[in-house]
Amino acid sequence: MVKKPMVKVIMNVNIHRSHKVSGKSVRPLLVSRDTVHRVGQDSWWEVGFHFIAALDNAFILGYPALIMAYLGWATGTICLIGGGIVSFYNNCLLGSLHETGGKRHIRYRDLAGHIYGRGMYRATWFVQYFNLSIANIGTIILAGQALKAIFGAFSDNTSVKLAGWIVIAGVCFGLFAFVVPTLHALRFFSSCSLFLSLIYTCIAIGVSFSDGLKSPPRDYSLKGTRADRTFNAIGALATIAFAYNTGILPEMQATIRQPTTTNIYKALGMQFTLGTFPFLLLTFVGYWAYGNGASIYLLSSLGGPKSLVTIANAAAFLQAIVSLHVYATPMYEFMDTHFARKDRSEWSVHSMLVRFITRGTYITISTFLGALLPFFGDFIALTGAMAAFPLESGLIHHMYLKVKGKGFSKWRLLWHWFIVVISAILTVVTCVAAVRYIVQDSTNYHAFANL
Repeated sequence: MVKKPMVKVIMNVNIHRSHKVSGKSVRPLLVSRDTVHRVGQDSWWEVGFHFIAALDNAFILGYPALIMAYLGWATGTICLIGGGIVSFYNNCLLGSLHETGGKRHIRYRDLAGHIYGRGMYRATWFVQYFNLSIANIGTIILAGQALKAIFGAFSDNTSVKLAGWIVIAGVCFGLFAFVVPTLHALRFFSSCSLFLSLIYTCIAIGVSFSDGLKSPPRDYSLKGTRADRTFNAIGALATIAFAYNTGILPEMQATIRQPTTTNIYKALGMQFTLGTFPFLLLTFVGYWAYGNGASIYLLSSLGGPKSLVTIANAAAFLQAIVSLHVYATPMYEFMDTHFARKDRSEWSVHSMLVRFITRGTYITISTFLGALLPFFGDFIALTGAMAAFPLESGLIHHMYLKVKGKGFSKWRLLWHWFIVVISAILTVVTCVAAVRYIVQDSTNYHAFANL
């Protein structure tokens, strides 16, 4: 039985205005809860760019080492392709639930709370925000590594350690968060992000292919003890889950114009074709070129012209700024809605002061934690384990059963319950593997390590 939602209807008509589809005026739906951010104003392709900005960030440079080197050619290829198909299916199911109950559920927790009640609202909120914060910490670490590599290309001076570059990256993230108030305002930058992603992806693929042609036979065996190989394989599954899922699809769908379900399907199609092909190619070529010796940050393995590698690092750094903003938007929206005045514009003195204090505090804490434990590969696995499997798989299928499963056949019910159970099992085992990574690296390296 679907419980009645506890909703606060938005009253500002400038936030969610009507528009036309195929020449006909479409009456906007009410939204699940109040927000100062804009709802229902972006086209499907603009939202598609948001997806690509989030998922084709420089984390993809670690996939040859974090996925293929841990699974091998056969298993790695099957899991990567299969993971993409399953993730597309899961996201489409979630997108179809956006207007459950006749209202737009503009946050993941709003949808969960509408279906299950207040307890699940709070649980979903905690899990989602915790894991988005982990992903953002990893993004700041990655940006710091890119800056360190850029500086290292021009100077042998090693006085500025990785922690210092992470701090510099954090300052840049904070400034960008201040000047881009909402996800709607990120549209231009998301488009630029696609171009930046293509730069470092194409350079990495091209130089890796050239290195592979010149290199002696590579080692594609799985490294480590039996226990290491087992945990590495489990961690690779978490990384695959992270690679295809944002964990914030309802928040992204909130910006899309009606019809919301049709348009989110188009945006997802764009993500899983235009957005997926480049990182799959990079993953396979990078593993082919360097085998199990591929670096966790592939640009560090490249032996090509220094100028090209520097350009790739610069593009990776700039793209990471956009990517973090996408993942941080749910936190920003919460803080803006809670502290900003709803009758003031985004550029009023009060709104700017709220952004400066709240977002600055969030970025400062994330930057400190990133500098303290600079193991971004571990954070990828932990995010995939704690967010992608429960939020982007198991919970989706259970919500779908609660909302639409009344008339399902026995086999269809079994199928959805099978996914729920498997997702729960994968959540547990991948969390164990990811935490093991962090514990091992924390033991092997000191705080503020210069990796």
